[in-house]
Amino acid sequence: MVWTALHAKIHRTIRSRHLFERHQRLLVAVSGGQDSLCLIKLLSDLQPKGEWDLGIAHCDHRWRSDSEANAHHVEKLARSWGICFYLATAREPLKSEAAARNWRYQALTAIAQGNSYQYIVTGHTASDRAETLLYNLIRGTGADGLQALTWQRPLTADVLLIRPLLEITRQQTEKFCQDFHLPVWEDITNQDVKYARNRIRQELIPYLQANFNPKVEFALAQTAELLQGEVEYLEQAADKLREEAIGRPDAHSSSNEGNWTDLRLNRRVLQKAPLALQRRVMRQILQNILSEPPSFEHIEKLTALIIAPNRSQTDPFPGGAIAQVQGDWICLAVYNRRDESRLH
Repeated sequence: MVWTALHAKIHRTIRSRHLFERHQRLLVAVSGGQDSLCLIKLLSDLQPKGEWDLGIAHCDHRWRSDSEANAHHVEKLARSWGICFYLATAREPLKSEAAARNWRYQALTAIAQGNSYQYIVTGHTASDRAETLLYNLIRGTGADGLQALTWQRPLTADVLLIRPLLEITRQQTEKFCQDFHLPVWEDITNQDVKYARNRIRQELIPYLQANFNPKVEFALAQTAELLQGEVEYLEQAADKLREEAIGRPDAHSSSNEGNWTDLRLNRRVLQKAPLALQRRVMRQILQNILSEPPSFEHIEKLTALIIAPNRSQTDPFPGGAIAQVQGDWICLAVYNRRDESRLH
């Protein structure tokens, strides 16, 4: 095996970040593109050191005419490398990037659970991290959205998603594939600028590199890394504050009709906290009681009640929940669509 600087870097990254230990079963998502081929080559080469049990999973979204040929190409590579191959094929062509992403993670999780893989490993790079930060910034988001592409996150209680290449750019994976003559399958949809992410990749990033910072991908990826640590800290602080502020349902004010109950938050506890933590607590509360992800307006509407006059109230949130100030408490009339016990 030829040991390159990239091999050494990924080996250090896996060990220093404790991404996975030795003797683990790793399911590697391989599209056939340069990033995923670089990833599986690196892990395959490092396998004697980690003694991992590797598997390759490919997801056929059925939205390209060559998708079946693409799947056969990846399967052939897996067979030639002596690695178990798994294929997930969408029942019908997926119509959007979001739908494809959701289906892909569901399919990968099902394969992992059905074959006892503890980890799903993907080839997301620093370039993807930079693009995700810009994409979410343009759409409007807080720090959570800007750092959304993290090193690891749980998909289920027993399956963890890992991204070992977040310090490697797409330019580096391209050179690696060229150096090792890896047969990259070119996805023609990556050139289609009707997709917002492709416009960021093909037009915005090159513009920023040419006119502002040649290393803008590294700079943005570093920003995402810094934000990740801050978001983790703030979430932990918000968890603690929420537990202090939340009260048991009031037996006198709770409705016993249908599936409605009252959720109570102590305003005096919340008033002592910084605005950033107040907003996070309110977002956590709304995430558990709304039928859709809370918007900035939803969070601000509920946060405003922390210092609002007595008897102030909101208009209904999606799903019908209403919040009202009752002395030292913010009381939410909540319809029990979800398990409210998670909030206590």
